[in-house]
Amino acid sequence: MGKGKNQEKEKDQDKKQDRKQEKKKSYGLLVIGAVLLLAGLLAAVLTYHSSYRASLETGSALSDVKEKISAVKEGGAEGDLNALQEQADQLSTEKLAQERPYSYSLIAVFFAVLLTGKGIVNAVFGRTAVSFDVKRLAMAGLLAALCYIGFAVFKIDIPVGTEKTSFHFGNVFCVLAALLLGGYWGGLAGAVGMTIGDLTTSYVTSAPKTFLLKLCIGLIVGLVAHRVFKLSKDHSGRYVTGAVIVSCVCGMAFNVVADPVVGYFYKTYLLGVPQSVASALAKIATVTTAVNAVVAVVAASVFYLALRPALRKAGLFPDAV
Repeated sequence: MGKGKNQEKEKDQDKKQDRKQEKKKSYGLLVIGAVLLLAGLLAAVLTYHSSYRASLETGSALSDVKEKISAVKEGGAEGDLNALQEQADQLSTEKLAQERPYSYSLIAVFFAVLLTGKGIVNAVFGRTAVSFDVKRLAMAGLLAALCYIGFAVFKIDIPVGTEKTSFHFGNVFCVLAALLLGGYWGGLAGAVGMTIGDLTTSYVTSAPKTFLLKLCIGLIVGLVAHRVFKLSKDHSGRYVTGAVIVSCVCGMAFNVVADPVVGYFYKTYLLGVPQSVASALAKIATVTTAVNAVVAVVAASVFYLALRPALRKAGLFPDAV
């Protein structure tokens, strides 16, 4: 008995030593993140003072044209409605083109902050070698595409001045990705898919905020589902159902609070939107985000509970997240 216990202790010590040896300090990611951060900040400053400021002037002209269109429709002014609408479309397209460079640079800054943070952790505590999982990467790509479709295709726009908000199904697949793949991969899938959705539609300036918030949603849902409830292991149906619902509620409750609050400060201080418009958008976003949250909790829970046994049977369910 004594020999068996000693052997087990020796094995445990060997495992601990192997883990310590696997964790090696790495500075590569920190250097890459810092360089990207500096480049992103420089690009953000330059594009804000050039193309983005031009987009503000274009937006002002667009507002004037839309007011003329409304006046003509109501009979309070004369004018060629078709010509005015064509001018509005042209100004809208020009505004989006002017906004893109600044949005791209802000996304680069946010992404660089994440890389730099991870680089600091690797430099201080060491990096653990992680095997490359092609299956999980493929599933993340599929779910990112579903996030894009859920936002870009299945949405209802609500205009507020030259800005807008929307009801959409993108959050459904963002939450589903975190349930299936864990917080890291699920958050990235949601962030990438819905950011691309913003960049390819009229929500260009919301793309950096979307990247940050959807990543956080995925991390929160994944943390609760797989770290707290250990959802990747075998449990009873009732346990899994409760864990899924609680995980979804935690992620979407964060979004209900963070989206309007972060959106207000983001639009006011980074985009230069007037406070009255930013405040109106925040109030409307509270309603739309709450509705989107309820839809996401219900739909993502149903989808996950339906997919879980099928994926397990097919050998496609990622057991370790």
